[in-house]
Amino acid sequence: MHNQTIKTNLFVKSLAAGILCWVAAFTASAQVPVQRKVDGIIAKIDNYIVLRSELEFSYLQYLAQTKQQPNPNLKCEILRSMVQDKLLLARADIDSVTVEDGVVTNELNRRMEYLTAQVGGVEKLEQYYNKSVRQLKDELRRTVRDQMVMEKMQQEISGKVTVTPKEIKRYFDRIPQDSLPYFSSEVELGQIVKYAQVSKSQKANARQKLEDLRKRILAGEDFATLAKQYSQDVASAQAGGELGFFKKKELVPEYETAALKLEPGQISNVIESQFGFHLIQMIERKGQEFNTRHILIKPETATVDIQEAAQELDSIRTLILNDSLTFAKAAKEFSDDKNTKDNGGMIMSRATGSTYTPMDQVDPSIFFVIDTMQVGGISKPIPFRTEDGREAVRIVTLKSKSVPHQANLKDDYQKIATAALNEKKSKAVSDWFRKNIDSVYIEIDPEYQDCKVLQLTN
Repeated sequence: MHNQTIKTNLFVKSLAAGILCWVAAFTASAQVPVQRKVDGIIAKIDNYIVLRSELEFSYLQYLAQTKQQPNPNLKCEILRSMVQDKLLLARADIDSVTVEDGVVTNELNRRMEYLTAQVGGVEKLEQYYNKSVRQLKDELRRTVRDQMVMEKMQQEISGKVTVTPKEIKRYFDRIPQDSLPYFSSEVELGQIVKYAQVSKSQKANARQKLEDLRKRILAGEDFATLAKQYSQDVASAQAGGELGFFKKKELVPEYETAALKLEPGQISNVIESQFGFHLIQMIERKGQEFNTRHILIKPETATVDIQEAAQELDSIRTLILNDSLTFAKAAKEFSDDKNTKDNGGMIMSRATGSTYTPMDQVDPSIFFVIDTMQVGGISKPIPFRTEDGREAVRIVTLKSKSVPHQANLKDDYQKIATAALNEKKSKAVSDWFRKNIDSVYIEIDPEYQDCKVLQLTN
């Protein structure tokens, strides 16, 4: 059961492409460079490979995260998981399972925005990795694309798998009594989020700055020079605003539409996108790709915007407290957070994959608020900053709070159901591998023959 648990955890981790795992691996890779002298290909799966350095890094990273002792069997499990990932990608090529470039770009931008917010801005990010944001995105695009394709393949394989109450009880009954986990205090939290909105006057100010710059360029000043001085896209500003070559659907629609109307050397009118206001100059076209430079000006967010969002949430809170509206319905109708609004506002825990969050993992910005709340209570509006750096306000409800206890079906049914479902999905995936393992070319380095990578077990 231990090996199966490792296998399941690794597989879910590799396919879920959770942003925290992605950031942790990315950050660690900058701090612990792999010794290239011992590098080499240890597995080939059609057109995909696994490097010794990738295995060693994943192995050390897993040990660090789980506090486990070095274990050759664990390394074999990790290698098996990596080979399975590559098999998913190889089969995706054969089955024409793809993810659109625009979707990959949006996900890459989202993750980069989160990473930028975590380190404290674009300049610190570039200093930390000694690379421009553009270089980082180029290096990570393939990784993000592969993760999304694997996730899509996994969804096709096990997305329709379900578990019955009998299966959940049978799963729980198989766990030895002395192996039942002990859960610390956990909470279920819901939220309704409103983003701070930029006022019309702030937008007008940003637009006017670009209109003035456009006049200066049309009067003869150099676009690239002004981009270096004024653009708030720090990464491209260093290159005179140049973004490099992109294909269609890789940039936000408003930007792409305006850019593709331009001939080389021409300058656009001021256009607005989700990032702010842009002034664009076409540099060059090559077939289906185009290279542009831009100057980005972002409207400033003022405190008054936070207050307006807080007032709106306060009114929503009053409606809920007066039983005029349920929290779940209010979240669906009014929340700006796409990750929770269609889930009744419930916050999913990255650690558990369920709505239950251990108290020591609750967002520090709301920890002391919920610590004094009664179950069913709703907080007053709380200002906070989102993962991608946006200013926002939220109201939080405490749906439940548990006391520390040993796992049981009554109190932990959802968590046990999730574990049972993951096990059943893992079996579905193992069955899929068993059926498809001979459909692609696979070669494993003799050094790892004792791992028996291709002998998949349930």
